[in-house]
Amino acid sequence: MVSFLAPQVSVVGSIHMDFFILMDHLPVPGETVLGKSFTMQPGGKGANQAVAAARLGAKTYMVGRVGGDIFAEEVLNNFRRNGVDVSYVRRDPETHTGVAFIFVDSRGENMIAVAPGADARVSTHDVDSAIDVISSSDVLMLQLEIPIETVVYAAKVAWEHNVKVVLNPAPARTLPEEIYGYIHVLTPNRIEAQMLSGVRIESREDIVKAAHVLMDKGVENVVITLGAEGALLVSEEGVYHIPAFKVRPVDTTGAGDAFNAALAVAIAEGRSLREAVRLANAAAAIKITRVGAQAGLPYRRDLEEFLKDVR
Repeated sequence: MVSFLAPQVSVVGSIHMDFFILMDHLPVPGETVLGKSFTMQPGGKGANQAVAAARLGAKTYMVGRVGGDIFAEEVLNNFRRNGVDVSYVRRDPETHTGVAFIFVDSRGENMIAVAPGADARVSTHDVDSAIDVISSSDVLMLQLEIPIETVVYAAKVAWEHNVKVVLNPAPARTLPEEIYGYIHVLTPNRIEAQMLSGVRIESREDIVKAAHVLMDKGVENVVITLGAEGALLVSEEGVYHIPAFKVRPVDTTGAGDAFNAALAVAIAEGRSLREAVRLANAAAAIKITRVGAQAGLPYRRDLEEFLKDVR
């Protein structure tokens, strides 16, 4: 049953300031490429997903850290403008706010470098300070741009309070075995699925095999994102391919965050996983037609109008 009340989503994760340079082509080692434009925008996987969830209609709480620098207030104000509650974002004067440098070429492909700063100091104590909102949430969203021990702890806390955990295992890294049993939906791409499962992925059958390996580890459901091919949902009910929506890409930065946020919000609303993945595909499609990891994230009205048009 779909809830008519705004779902509650908590996000424990990274908060960055992103520096974008648009250019004709991405540089190779030793090459200097003149950019066409420059913008500075709030980002970070955790922050992107929180803003996306809030724009899609969820009551959203962000748990994380910013530094003691000039970027901290800007990212906090950006959260507030987008309706994200920042009561559980801590200002850490001993380090800088996380930063990311992003090059985007004329085809929408990107190259990213990150200096974590305060993100590397997000701790289990930060999770404990937010346990009231995490435990009352419908879904907890996690990524891997903060210390892994904090990710595992947050997942366990949510699981103990019967809160569904959506883990986006990016950037790709090995996960402790303990965490798999706490995850309601794991959302790797092909590379991440291959790394986590140990299955070499060369075909659709390999993708399904990798998903089953992850489920054998304890994950309830696996959604493997396939870029322009959409996503593959593997659950106890079966295997389902949900195709992508065809759009002209402008900037793929943040597409995965739009996907994960829409998936989490739909789950929090009580939708089926198949419908949730379809909505997630739509959110990602809208995002890649717009520039900016956060600026391009869709609002709920954008999603509804897009789905009405494709019907």
